[in-house]
Parts: sequence; structure tokens; C-alpha cells
Amino acid sequence: MVPFREIDVGNALPGALARIGIRWGGALVATGAVIGMVSTLLVTLYGQVRIFMVMARDGLLPDSFSRVHPVHKTPHICTWITGTVTALIAGLFPLSMIIDLCNIGTLFAFVLVSIGVIVLRRTRPEVERKFKTPGVPFTPLITVGFCLYLMYNLPRVTWIRFGGWLLAGLAVYFLYSVKHSRLQRALRNS
Repeated sequence: MVPFREIDVGNALPGALARIGIRWGGALVATGAVIGMVSTLLVTLYGQVRIFMVMARDGLLPDSFSRVHPVHKTPHICTWITGTVTALIAGLFPLSMIIDLCNIGTLFAFVLVSIGVIVLRRTRPEVERKFKTPGVPFTPLITVGFCLYLMYNLPRVTWIRFGGWLLAGLAVYFLYSVKHSRLQRALRNS
């Protein structure tokens, strides 16, 4: 529609549509982008709240994170805490920093899961698996390699921030979670 040298990088599709006379196309794309971002945020928050709730049920987080509303049957306190912290982060920090931290955190999680697939296949081959991973150990190793490559190309400041978040998470784990974990207690008592 538009020669690639003339594309407005920050406004590519709406700008291209406007240049060929479809002015309403920009509004349609912008509306779709807003709806897409809102739905992604809601799904991410929903998942994070459920993760915190399950962690709290094991004692890794305070019990208030696992309390369920008597009428709505949702983890209401955890939802409020997670939503408030998310809103504060979104309001106080630049979008580029948040995106880089989300990227490195997600990639790091993929690395850990891929390594976990290899380790569990070797140490616990008898466990029933609901989801199959083909080509073990090659598929997980390729995943680890690509994720590490993408992480390597993130800015240095992102690595420093990620290290800070990781240290904060480890501090919560070793100062609070280890002492309160019900699963850990059950393993010690058996």
C-alpha cells in the first residue's frame, strides 16, 4: 500500500490506510488494539491471581491471597492486591521498561520449564504426562537456546532490573515461603 521507506514506524497500518483514503481504518485499528490490550491484560491478571492463590494455599504466600469471596467464589483480596500493584507499576514506570521486564521474565520462565522437561524425563520417567513434548531433549534444548539468545539481546539495564526482581523473589522465598510451605512440612515429616 505504501513504499516501505515511507512507513511511519509508530503508526504503520493506520498511516498507510489514511494515505490511500481509508481514514476510518485508523480508528478501526486503534479500537482493535485497545480491545486486544485490555483483553490480554485481563487474561494475564486472571492467571496471575490464580497462581498467587495456589501459592498461598501451600503457604508460599500469606493466607489472605487464598481467601475466596463467600458470594462470588473468587480470590477477591488477591485480585485487589494484584490489580493495585499492576496499576501502580503501569502508572509509574515507562512502557518500554515494563515490556522489557515482561519479555525477560517470560523468556526465563520458558528456559526453566524447558530444562524441567528434560530433568523430569530423566528423573521421573514413570509419571503420567498430560502433555507430551516431542523430541526430548532436542526440542527443549532448542527452546532454551532461542530463549537465551533473545534474552542476551535485551538491554543491559533490563538484566540489572531482572536481577533485582529475581533477588526480591528469592528473598521472599527464603525469608517467608520456606518456613510456611505446607508441602515442605509434609516432606520433612514423612
